[in-house]
Amino acid sequence: MLTYRSNMASFVFRTTLLRCAARSVATKYRTPNRWRSEQSYATAEDNKGPKIYTKTGDKGFSSTFTGERRPKEDHIFEALGNTDELSSAIGLAREFCLEKGHTFIHQLDKIQCILQDVGSNIATPRSSARDSHIKKTKFTSQPIADLETWIDNFTNELPPLTNFILPSGGKSSAALHLARTVCRRAERSVAPIVRSGEADQDVAKFLNRLSDYLFTVARYAAMKEGNEEKIYKRPE
Repeated sequence: MLTYRSNMASFVFRTTLLRCAARSVATKYRTPNRWRSEQSYATAEDNKGPKIYTKTGDKGFSSTFTGERRPKEDHIFEALGNTDELSSAIGLAREFCLEKGHTFIHQLDKIQCILQDVGSNIATPRSSARDSHIKKTKFTSQPIADLETWIDNFTNELPPLTNFILPSGGKSSAALHLARTVCRRAERSVAPIVRSGEADQDVAKFLNRLSDYLFTVARYAAMKEGNEEKIYKRPE
């Protein structure tokens, strides 16, 4: 079973939570020899929890998982943004598919989790990464094999593809097609990072295969819902 690694943001969030919890406990029991089980001395600030904004990017720079500060327009953050947008697009498509009771919802859930791993790998440029960083964010080939299996299974149930298909076939199918186009953009932005050796090659392979999966499952959704797919016709 694939183990999903947390990305840098979730790691920082959990660390902050632990720090706030420790401060709260220390404040609650700060009086020696008294067990204050019914009265808490936590401040209002402690009870609020960590703030969602950090202000560290106000000057147009952000940090990679390795701690390196780079401009927000850096190709690393461009790729991360596209990958995040891809996950959001899949999440929207998932909601439409859920309403229709499609059986592949668990696959979309798994894919969104894997995209977190993709982001972790991209956010760990090898030029500034230590061995511990690389070990935590290494991306394997198993998700690629899973996609290929799913694609083959759906293809066996679909009618042969004889025409160019336009994004259509109902809300579920159209939303999956939209996610496919976002996936292509994410793949394009990741390609130069992989070629430079800054990210694992399997990250680019996964995104390439994912766009094929999204195309196939879009057709499958249209078929299961009984919706007609629009085909390309040369304008007169």
